[in-house]
Amino acid sequence: MQVIYNVTVSVDVDRADEWLTYMKDRHIPDMMKTGQFIEAKISKVLGHEEGGTTYAIQYLCESMEVYENYQSEFAPALQADHMNKFGSCTAAFRTLLQVHQGFKV
Repeated sequence: MQVIYNVTVSVDVDRADEWLTYMKDRHIPDMMKTGQFIEAKISKVLGHEEGGTTYAIQYLCESMEVYENYQSEFAPALQADHMNKFGSCTAAFRTLLQVHQGFKV
């Protein structure tokens, strides 16, 4: 069963443009290069947030085993790179979603 790895990140307003460029040009491509994910989406959370801009990044993988491999083999280095670049300018929380069924028009 497919799994969505969702990372919600609040970014300080003064670093939001830099962060978004980093995510599009470096971090998300690096995540996809691991070969663990089949799709990625970045979305801006709508609404007013005091002091920050919030984004949700969703990575789709084929199974829990693939996700667990990502966590053990790739996550530490990728998360460290993000932390080294942005440190306390961001706050993130991660959720894991099990896909039961997809629908398309």
